[in-house]
Amino acid sequence: MTRTTVHLAVYDTFADWETGHTTAHLTQHGFTVRTVGLTTAPVTTMGGVRIQPDLPLADLDPADSALLILTGAHLWDAGDDLAPFAATARTFLDAGVPVAAICGATAGLAREGLLDDRDHTSAVSFYLAATGYQGGERYRETDAVTDGDLITAGPTEPVALAREVFAKLGVYEGEKLDAWYRLFHDSDASAFAVLES
Repeated sequence: MTRTTVHLAVYDTFADWETGHTTAHLTQHGFTVRTVGLTTAPVTTMGGVRIQPDLPLADLDPADSALLILTGAHLWDAGDDLAPFAATARTFLDAGVPVAAICGATAGLAREGLLDDRDHTSAVSFYLAATGYQGGERYRETDAVTDGDLITAGPTEPVALAREVFAKLGVYEGEKLDAWYRLFHDSDASAFAVLES
């Protein structure tokens, strides 16, 4: 992967804790994180943090990106305001550029039809079933799932989401990927030595 810019979608009620591990460790490994909003107007996260998007969604080109990250937000279940982000995820996947979605963003992808033919996970199966999507048989009861270029995770699994992103982008592999996950998910201090080797 030669592209090193990762795009993080930001919108009002953005669940700001869901990508902290992912973005922090990506930037420590040579990636640049750029935020993308519907416009460049500031948004306010669920935690009350104001973010000024770096670029509007209309200017986002998959050819300029290594990954698109979509987090949860109350707005995913409150109407169609965030539907353009799900449509952009389709554009990314069609272009062979990975997409990582966690929490409510998985429902947006389900409504867009992106989970009908891919293995995936979310909060619970009936949450996605309520969207009317056709992919129920592909739902997996696990912390995170990678199917091709699509990564999905439930709302309590930001560390598992990061693990899948790191594997996809080649940040960590094999024993180091396992050690990173044990350190940050399980608080296994012995894993630190593996990461530092």
